[in-house]
Amino acid sequence: MHLDVQDLRNFYYRSTLGRAAQASIRGQLLRMWPDATGETIAGFGFAAPLLRPYLSEARRVMALMPGPQGVMQWPAGQPNVSVLCEETSWPVETGRVDRLVLLHGLETSEQPSALLDECWRVMAPRGRAIFIVPNRGGLWVRSDATPFGYGRPYTLTQLENQLRGHQFTIEQHAAALYRLPSPRRFWLKSGAMIERVGRRLPAMMAAGVFLVEVSKQTHPQKGHMIRTRRTNPIRVLEGLSNPIAEPA
Repeated sequence: MHLDVQDLRNFYYRSTLGRAAQASIRGQLLRMWPDATGETIAGFGFAAPLLRPYLSEARRVMALMPGPQGVMQWPAGQPNVSVLCEETSWPVETGRVDRLVLLHGLETSEQPSALLDECWRVMAPRGRAIFIVPNRGGLWVRSDATPFGYGRPYTLTQLENQLRGHQFTIEQHAAALYRLPSPRRFWLKSGAMIERVGRRLPAMMAAGVFLVEVSKQTHPQKGHMIRTRRTNPIRVLEGLSNPIAEPA
């Protein structure tokens, strides 16, 4: 089930631990997508905190928030670009989105297969998406004090296999959120150092989340092409007054 938008907002915007988690994930996202000038970017779930750096350069930014979660106005102090939508039916034209980000969207969905189909539908033919999910082997999934302790966590293999099964091509993967999920002052102050050290460790053991980038897989038409010659309509009409003799 989806978390409540008020709880997500309080975590990411009003708690020190949440702001640190936001900075870690957003930093990795920007390393993967440093530029999105002139592109249409959409986020689903609670991806809004990650999209702010793209507001000034992207052609359009949309924050899609599922009905069971609820919606909040975003970004603060600017024209609203967030919208409440059905989990598997977004108010977005087919093939419209160049870049798509999911955070707290896939692991909390009650219809993950249908959700992935909807992601595929809205993506442009050359579109890219990044799915961000909790690492099943990480420490963050063991804490109910953060949003990463809810829903279905993934191993990297599980996530990539599920994405391949819905016509996505895996482009690259990364990890983030190496700091400990503790609001204690000592761990908060040590967070930046732990993040730097954590990037040198196996992601399976240390990271709080996986980020998997995919492209939209489109299959070329298969089989042999057969060209069929259409009957000349003028010749058919001629046959009404001047019948064509059939071969013996």
